[in-house]
Amino acid sequence: MSYKGSGGMALSHRDYRLASDTDKAKCAGIVNERLLSDYLHHVFPSADEAAVLPFLRKPLTFQDLDTHLQTLLCEGETADNSASDRELEGRLGPQPVVLDHTGGFEGLLFVDDDLLGVIGHSNFSSIRATTCVYKGKWAYEVLISSQGLMQIGWCTLNCRFNQEEGVGDTPDSYAYDGNRVRKWNVVTTNYGKSWAAGDIVSCLIDLDDASIAFCLNGQSLGTAFADIKTGPGVAYFPAISLSFKESVAFNFGSRPLRYPCEGYLPLQDPPAADLLKAHKLLGFVKNVLCTRIHVQEERVAEADCSMWRLDGEATVLITMAHIFKYFAPLMCQVYLVEDVLMNFLLGILEGGGSVDEHPLIQQLLDLFWLLMEDYEVNECLKQLMMSLLRAYRFSPIIPDLGFQIHYLRLTTAILRHEKSRKYLLNNILFDVLRSVVFFYIKTPLRVKEAGLDELIPTTWWPTHFDKEGKDERQPKDESSDERLRRRAYERGCQRLKKRIEVVEELQVQILRLLLNNKDKSTGKASRYIFLNKFRRFLQENASNRGHPTALCPPEYMLCFLHRLITAVRACWDESCKKILGSVTSEAAFVPPQLFYNGKVDYFDLQRLGGLLSHLKKTLKDDLATQANVIIDPTEIQAASMDDLDEDEQSGAAQRPAGSTPARPGWLGSPTPGRTNRFLGAAAVGLVTPRRPLGQPDKVKVRALAMERRTEEDIEGSHGGDDGLLLGRPVGWLQQPVADKSLLELTDGIVMMYNLSVHQQLGKMVAVADDVREYAVALKDTDEKMVRCPPGRPDILEELGKSQKVFAEKLNHLSRRLAWINATTYSKEKMLDVYWLLRVCMGTIEHADRTGSLFAFVPEFYLHVAMYAYNALKNYFAPAGGMEQLPGYEETLTQLASILAKHFADPRIVGTDIKDALMQALASYVCYPQSLRAVERIPEDQRVAMMRNLLAPYEQRPWAQTNWILVRLWRGCGFGYRYTRLPHLLKTKPEDANLPSLQKPCPSLLLQRHMARLLSTDKDMAASFLNSVLNQLNWAFSEFIGMIQEIQQAAERPERNFVDTRQLKVCATCFDLSVSLLRVLEMTVTLVPEIFLDWSRPSAELLLRRLAQLLNQVLNRVTAEKNLFDRVVNLRLPGLESVDHYPILVAVTGILVRLLVDGDRHRTCRAACVLLSDPCFQLHSIRHLLSEAGDQASLKTAPALASSFSIPVPSVAPPPLAGPSELKHFSLNAYSDYVSEDEKLKVESMLAFLTRESQKAATSTQPASEDDLCPICYAHSISAVFQPCSHKSCKACINQHLMNNKDCFFCKTTITAVDDYRKPPASGS
Repeated sequence: MSYKGSGGMALSHRDYRLASDTDKAKCAGIVNERLLSDYLHHVFPSADEAAVLPFLRKPLTFQDLDTHLQTLLCEGETADNSASDRELEGRLGPQPVVLDHTGGFEGLLFVDDDLLGVIGHSNFSSIRATTCVYKGKWAYEVLISSQGLMQIGWCTLNCRFNQEEGVGDTPDSYAYDGNRVRKWNVVTTNYGKSWAAGDIVSCLIDLDDASIAFCLNGQSLGTAFADIKTGPGVAYFPAISLSFKESVAFNFGSRPLRYPCEGYLPLQDPPAADLLKAHKLLGFVKNVLCTRIHVQEERVAEADCSMWRLDGEATVLITMAHIFKYFAPLMCQVYLVEDVLMNFLLGILEGGGSVDEHPLIQQLLDLFWLLMEDYEVNECLKQLMMSLLRAYRFSPIIPDLGFQIHYLRLTTAILRHEKSRKYLLNNILFDVLRSVVFFYIKTPLRVKEAGLDELIPTTWWPTHFDKEGKDERQPKDESSDERLRRRAYERGCQRLKKRIEVVEELQVQILRLLLNNKDKSTGKASRYIFLNKFRRFLQENASNRGHPTALCPPEYMLCFLHRLITAVRACWDESCKKILGSVTSEAAFVPPQLFYNGKVDYFDLQRLGGLLSHLKKTLKDDLATQANVIIDPTEIQAASMDDLDEDEQSGAAQRPAGSTPARPGWLGSPTPGRTNRFLGAAAVGLVTPRRPLGQPDKVKVRALAMERRTEEDIEGSHGGDDGLLLGRPVGWLQQPVADKSLLELTDGIVMMYNLSVHQQLGKMVAVADDVREYAVALKDTDEKMVRCPPGRPDILEELGKSQKVFAEKLNHLSRRLAWINATTYSKEKMLDVYWLLRVCMGTIEHADRTGSLFAFVPEFYLHVAMYAYNALKNYFAPAGGMEQLPGYEETLTQLASILAKHFADPRIVGTDIKDALMQALASYVCYPQSLRAVERIPEDQRVAMMRNLLAPYEQRPWAQTNWILVRLWRGCGFGYRYTRLPHLLKTKPEDANLPSLQKPCPSLLLQRHMARLLSTDKDMAASFLNSVLNQLNWAFSEFIGMIQEIQQAAERPERNFVDTRQLKVCATCFDLSVSLLRVLEMTVTLVPEIFLDWSRPSAELLLRRLAQLLNQVLNRVTAEKNLFDRVVNLRLPGLESVDHYPILVAVTGILVRLLVDGDRHRTCRAACVLLSDPCFQLHSIRHLLSEAGDQASLKTAPALASSFSIPVPSVAPPPLAGPSELKHFSLNAYSDYVSEDEKLKVESMLAFLTRESQKAATSTQPASEDDLCPICYAHSISAVFQPCSHKSCKACINQHLMNNKDCFFCKTTITAVDDYRKPPASGS
């Protein structure tokens, strides 16, 4: 066994030799017997020889050292053993103490392989330990991994639990619940404090005093239970009950208790004898480190241990070898590693300074690898990293984050050692440990204990709000006191941020060590080991979405992503310095080759073009011609067979235990277990993933197991188009990339954001929302106190209590928000997400240039682009708006181009991704800045986007398309400039539950594109408008049908309940009807000739259909004693948007455009069609301007409402107005929203229709019923069908021929339609 130490000298067992008389006394490392004896006595001092003069001591040589060492180690052992025997009294059960996984549980649970960590897997599962106590004072600790519903404490053997009752719910069981802050023993009362993930609960039982107490992070919560049952036959087991997915880990004494309590013993005995030996041996090691042999002066002297070097001195090495003979086996025990070795190494770093200033740890690790057996050093390193991770995760938060910094510094020092780093990467960090924990900074739940009240003594929250209830960033009327408070708060936030940045910098240093690609002298470089492990980590989180033990918590993912981005960008920029012209991290993107050349495994993730196996078959020719990638036909066949078996495999039963070991649990024990055990009522077995993780993907061009990939597979030749860049599209210019491994890391970062990071970003915003809500409540309370009558001290007192509660809550939340802003929403984190957005956009644009190969791009790239933009726009308000980001406008335009081009891209086949793109585009056109970005994209892309939006609505999700068109129009329509529904104006603007709209921002440029397309492409215009009219007919009919059901339910004598989902669907149909009417209004305004120029083939039909629908809407909404009025006046929760104004002003806008704004000829034509419709009623038009109406139609509204009960939790409908308060709809009542000019046009339209209707009434009517169309009986016969000669009006036949070519009457196929002219009368 040999190893090259940090000093560069090759060391092996052959170097260990004794000095002889013939050796020269002054040779380096070789000493004479007297000097050797002095040295050994100095290193291994004996208590008996302490008072003996040096020259009288018995000489000590290496031959006698082993005996001397054994004698020293045995000193004090007997006394220690006798003490241990006395401690056994009062306890029953085996040692070591573990969870009873054979019969002491109820429900379904996952238990870690060390039988100390547990995860609930059913409604309320319970489990107890294997050891009980009946006398004395005992303690154990519980490490809280999740802060959900759990009851932790003690129970007797007689306690019987089930899925509803657990520890504390039965007699003789006692529990503390930090989630609900209560204690349980059949009955429950308030007790203790709330716990959070990362806390440690100490459970104490004093059977001599018959009491139970609990501590949280070492702070006593007081006595929870007194006078508990004791005596013969009564013994208490540690026990826990926990709900689904909640997790903890127990420490019964297998490791040192983090918070030992004086007088209480751990349930498991510490290894006292081994602990004594370990401390003695460590003392000998320290003596060696602090002792120097001066050969020339023949003396032994003290020295600074921090400067010790392993330089091959034989005397020192042989001395260390004797020590490690006994020390090495002890370092395989977790208790000794944590209590002895870890504390010793932490002590080395206590002096401060950078880790580089403490090389002793590197020298000691060299010594470990030299003098310990491989299995010993492997186990020692594993236990050391486990102890460090556990200590980091469960350390309390203090203002300077000292504990976290301390443990991260030691982790960094260990990982600086090359051989240790590679061993840990290969075997521990991702396989046994949940190493991502090292990159997590937990958020304190109790800000006072975390010291935030000292760090941020002054709190602040927004007190000025705009009309939408949102806080103003720079209020104009901010007082001087408010300004001082805000600035003091901001200074406190900056102090906190600087301290957090120290932790983040250490975490980045750890990642930089793991991403080292220069340590190739001892095998594969660290980066390539990390890359393969990182890919496996992503696979587990992507493929095990329903497996609670395999998923990394999103809060861990979020921190890991930010640190990884920082480390990867730093490595990327360093690599760019090697090759001129290479892509910098600022312009980073993932080349499309990675998506189809098979070098990177994307598991079963969906591609834009569908399944990978399908793409390999359908695009194999394109791969060969465009990228020079050849697919083996046998692999395609194998892929097809694998696809056929996929459903069968996914539905298979649990695999045998020997197939593949389960991965470590993320939500489970913070003790990083090797596997998990699944406990059920009928069986106990090992849990394995759904699919073997090591099985190579069969559909890849070159199937590569992730662990077996080499540097050559990833990097290829330096700067060439091989490795990950194999398959460069033909004709592409080569862009040099210094380290291709960074491309895959960047790809993994994008995938990680998609898995859970974006969801976590949205979740953390809730704290800021809570601050805003409490601030509004406090401001409202202050205003009420000012208005309170002087003679009502009782009201003033209650308001004062509310004010105090709100202020205390805001003090707490504002400090907690400062922490979240520093760790999650800082300017640096915002730039990370912005960089991720640019990476995704660059990747999509480069892949788009590959033509059909674009289908190979994973869907998550488009998802992340949309998610990242949404996060930047909505989540990072404390860090400033997107406007402050570099290249903001160019980025907006680039994203607009992507959305406009790909929302209707035929290469994208997934329904979900298509809907997401459509929704993103709909959101994009709502805001002025992003809408201007859409207008900045090239004209051909804008026109293509509008053409896709104007495609017929049938056979596609049309609602989002319609919303986009409406948003391009809002602000230009008749009475269409509101931001809140006008009929809800009396409600306070701060009420966040009310519907709110963005301020109108119409796009005249896109409207012109739409007008030009509809004007020039007559076929497209006809099909588009027919589809809009069809959908309007459907949506309004559905709405009327639903409100009829509501009315029928109201008329029943018994009390009825209306499903809230039905109300929501009803409101949605109404909103769809309004939006479709607005699209028709936009079309009529922009391109009136579509309806009024009857030289166009479908103009007359479209106008008649439009008139028919408008008359139906008007009649339903404006008729006296109508159904619409009754339902609107019920004011049902969920139907707030249903009212006269939105739909009537939309219809009015269309009528005004047809009857007032056009030339005389066309307005007369439109009026003729409108009046000829059988459903036309002039009083419906007069209804628009009426000042008051018939109140009789509204008298039944209160009666209808009283028979209703809407099951909306904690939300009561507002009181109904009496009949005298209900007014008829009139546009005159909405002067703030309908301009005077618009009112004049309505009056002009009413006068015009009145005249035209009078003319129509006096015009000649058909002489007989035979002259009317036999289908509609509204118009005269004007068309004859060929060849059957049946007749109808043109409107009916044209509408019929859109969907069917058969005759109405005889089913003969119609070949032509001729004009019908009535033959002259026979008598004439």
